[in-house]
Amino acid sequence: MAGESTGVEAPIVEGLSQAEKWLTNNSDLLVQYGVNIISALIILFIGNIIVKAVAGSVAKVLEKKNMDKAVVEFVHGLVRYLLFIIVLIAALGRLGVQTASVVAVIGAAGLAVGLALQGSLSNFAAGVLIVAFRPFKSGDYVEVGGVAGSVEAIQIFQTVLKTPDNKMVVVPNSGVIGGPITNYSRHATRRVDLVIGVSYKADLKKTKQVLRETLEKDSRILKNPDMTIGVHTLADSSVNFVVRPWVKTEDYWGVYFDSMLAIKEALDANGIEIPFPQMDVHLNKVN
Repeated sequence: MAGESTGVEAPIVEGLSQAEKWLTNNSDLLVQYGVNIISALIILFIGNIIVKAVAGSVAKVLEKKNMDKAVVEFVHGLVRYLLFIIVLIAALGRLGVQTASVVAVIGAAGLAVGLALQGSLSNFAAGVLIVAFRPFKSGDYVEVGGVAGSVEAIQIFQTVLKTPDNKMVVVPNSGVIGGPITNYSRHATRRVDLVIGVSYKADLKKTKQVLRETLEKDSRILKNPDMTIGVHTLADSSVNFVVRPWVKTEDYWGVYFDSMLAIKEALDANGIEIPFPQMDVHLNKVN
């Protein structure tokens, strides 16, 4: 039994001896690799802190210059990503990786990824165009890509909107640039477009006077430019008036809803009928 034990222990002892010898011969190399790895980790840790600080400082400078919030967020994200790539290359260089090779690999990988993700690159380019030309800013109520809402943020690849019913909608930047952009908040005033139908039996001059007097009672309606009231269409069942007062942009919907109610009550009070769709049928008697 003792002989068998010695036969098993001999290879183990020999292996430990070889390992000890290898560690002794390569101790300097191991120490160097260990230092490089620790140094690379320190570079990543400290570099990430510096990147956040620099990107935050850039954002604060832009905010002090009263730059739009959406633009600030876009530039902040762009600066942070670019600086982190530089930190990553520095960490790899500390590990002994040739930085020129890393840049070449990143370039080749970027080309491959770019071909695979053409949509993402187009979104990035579109984001740059949005920031450069600024068709809208944070807080504006816009209609883009078939979606209407308030602009929450312009990010590197997408624009974030908040709809009036408090839903978040993310629209790719290429979809924003690739279609019409309607900005309802750009100008200080807006025109409210109403169509009011009255009976063919109604006194049109009196109707026009009632419509004007009713709207003039609302202090939110602007005096300049003056409102437009006129007969627009002789429809099948009604004579249609267009009523177009001007208001401040923020008063648009309040004036719209209140005006519809006030006009209905005023027409009823003056005996002016608002007709419903109807059809006249003529019967011819045949002998």
